[in-house]
Amino acid sequence: MSYKLIYTKSAVKDIQDLDAVAKHRLQKKLEIYVLNPLHYAKKLTHNDIGTYRWRIGNYRIVFDIDGKNIVILRVGHRREIYR
Repeated sequence: MSYKLIYTKSAVKDIQDLDAVAKHRLQKKLEIYVLNPLHYAKKLTHNDIGTYRWRIGNYRIVFDIDGKNIVILRVGHRREIYR
């Protein structure tokens, strides 16, 4: 099953604020995670910001799954993402 990544405006802004090394790392991991998203995901206990999250080093990607689409809601450092 192939999923398609869709980014919200806030997720695009979050990614643009990252340094080049972090962006490259996120891109590499997303290519792997998109093949089997729920295998790598953790379900969030509070659904205020999203349903699932992926961990990539110190960064977190918060997302929802809508059919065959993975909607990336937020991307940020672990100490700031949940605020």
